[in-house]
Amino acid sequence: MRPTDQAPDYPFLDYAELRISPRLDEARRGGTLIRVRLPYAGEAWLATRYRDVRKVLTDPRFSRAAATAPDVPRQTAVPPVASTIMDVDRPEHSRLRRLVAVAFTERRLDELRPYVREVADQLVDDMVRQGPPADLTQALALPLPMTVICRMLGVPLADRTEFRRWTESLAALRKVTAEEFRAVVDALDTYLRELIRQRREQPADDLLSALVQARDAGSRLTERELLAFGATLLVNGFETVAGHIASSTYLLLTRPDLWATLRAEPARLPTVVEELLRFVPLSGGTGLGRVAIEDVPFDGVTVRAGEAVFVSTISANRDEEAFPDADTFRLDRDDPEPHLAFGWGPHRCLGARLATMELQEVIGVLRDRMPTLRLAVPPGSVSWKTGTVLRGPRELPVTW
Repeated sequence: MRPTDQAPDYPFLDYAELRISPRLDEARRGGTLIRVRLPYAGEAWLATRYRDVRKVLTDPRFSRAAATAPDVPRQTAVPPVASTIMDVDRPEHSRLRRLVAVAFTERRLDELRPYVREVADQLVDDMVRQGPPADLTQALALPLPMTVICRMLGVPLADRTEFRRWTESLAALRKVTAEEFRAVVDALDTYLRELIRQRREQPADDLLSALVQARDAGSRLTERELLAFGATLLVNGFETVAGHIASSTYLLLTRPDLWATLRAEPARLPTVVEELLRFVPLSGGTGLGRVAIEDVPFDGVTVRAGEAVFVSTISANRDEEAFPDADTFRLDRDDPEPHLAFGWGPHRCLGARLATMELQEVIGVLRDRMPTLRLAVPPGSVSWKTGTVLRGPRELPVTW
């Protein structure tokens, strides 16, 4: 890496509510990649412009697998494990993605949609029964995606308290020791090994059983890959959606015009959700880095072979070149470029359709069941997460 005295510490945590760090705006306006210093192992490049982020995410000259080496800059005390679907390159990545993609087809999600709506309705029933005010984060945003992903994987809901503790630890941006990090990973591994053992003895109609069969009958998954799949889907299957549900509801309730439009024109819900996905900054951290396997030129700089690059999709989603008037939430968008809320290229989030559908159903149920929903406190009094990979209201007091 090329050391520099000016490289700022990254991730940038000087943000509040739904705003993004002004340093991301400054970097994006600079017109090229910038150098940043990661919590572990030194400096890397950071891409903030839409076209640069897309290039890093799609160009095969950038490797995810190479970023798992112990000397590559990263945000965690322990390097990623190169057996997860997020941390391998083609052709291994294509093989793993095909095994699990069957659970996220449009047909499967259409079949799942009524269940998601039913869960949302039941959670709203509980809120109504208990009466206002309620914390929408705890009452709806967290339990809904957790219930859905547990059903898909075949994980008992009774264990959700442990899941929450593990995912919060893995999502922390504070510097944790390697021992603390490994303790959480080992606990999750131990739990999944026992669940896998149960599925071998008593298969069920769930995704984990299908993955076990791919491991045992088809010899297409290694034991390590099987464990990594379970952990990846479990950890990423609800925290991100929960953050988006809470943040999106906050935005809608602080914009009465948007809430009124949704009630008056229910058919606009899919468009509203797509704009929420673009506008709401979900990530507060670095995301997943890549390493150049050969020299790659950008405007004004060249990333040399062996150097690490990180991308900021939340910055790319506020790029005026891709999204005119990007810092404004608009319902009349007809942008030529798609948002990058779920990444792009080969590693685009497998659960993108699922997350979008869950967001549509939750907002639709709130709109239909609680048309007078509003914040129970002034917007400035809402408590937000800090020092975590995923952003969102820690608590969202609402009334109706």
